[in-house]
Amino acid sequence: MCAGETRLSVEDFAEILAILTTDSSPAIAERATVAIQTQPDQAMVAALSRSDADPRLVQYCAEHRGDKPAIADALAESPLCTTETLIRLAPMFSQAGVQAVLDDLSRLTTVELARALVACPAATPEQKELLRETEKGEVDVAVLAEALEAAEPDVEKRQTLLQRITKMNVVQRVQLALKGGREERNALIRDPNKMVQRAVLQSPRLVDRDVESFAAMTTLSTDALRLIASRRTFMKNYTIVKGLVNNSKTPVSVSMHLLPRLTSTDLKMLTTNKNIPEVLRNTALKMYRQRNTRPA
Repeated sequence: MCAGETRLSVEDFAEILAILTTDSSPAIAERATVAIQTQPDQAMVAALSRSDADPRLVQYCAEHRGDKPAIADALAESPLCTTETLIRLAPMFSQAGVQAVLDDLSRLTTVELARALVACPAATPEQKELLRETEKGEVDVAVLAEALEAAEPDVEKRQTLLQRITKMNVVQRVQLALKGGREERNALIRDPNKMVQRAVLQSPRLVDRDVESFAAMTTLSTDALRLIASRRTFMKNYTIVKGLVNNSKTPVSVSMHLLPRLTSTDLKMLTTNKNIPEVLRNTALKMYRQRNTRPA
């Protein structure tokens, strides 16, 4: 390194070495291969975690460092890591690595990956239960037809969409939920499969008005409602917050956490909502009185 040059960060150095291991010069490739073996796992993880990580770094880590849980988890988060590699590395994932795939269902393109993640020793019971949703059989046509009737008013379009979706397995419906249009999302959010509902909520095409209607749906799973409540971007929308609190299917622990965000007017209205748990009505009444009691 020349005098006066800025020293490379450990992650930059690790990435450069990974790139050089594929150099056309055998001598350079060999020296890089020897040198990279001395690099700490933390440096490789830091390099992998960058949004502009080089594909050759991902390939090197997958082939030579994938047996290290921290690196395996970093690869689980990398969009450059192939499905085949994820399946192979699944036994090495920690709980965080499994969650990384669940948080980006665009990665879940085959049921084989779901099976590999279920078999991961570190996967939690909740993660395994959710992943097993991919093994559930064909869609319930009657349930889907009812959902589509609410989602798509046009009879011809509704029938076409019904025929299309009924031919799909769970993984295919997950991908449609992520990539489809508003009609597909409005239909698939009513799919009883938790994984499909989760995929709808991860769609990059989702807009606030979609989630506003979802938050009020009593047909959604508690898992989906919890997921809505956990997203900061969703919780910035007051209509979504209000919809969740008034939804009888929303877990009480979630609703109680959201109560302080409601206006006094909506707190008062909540006290007469017979569809929500009594403890929630009573707490809303207490909050309303506290806000509206004038000091003596």
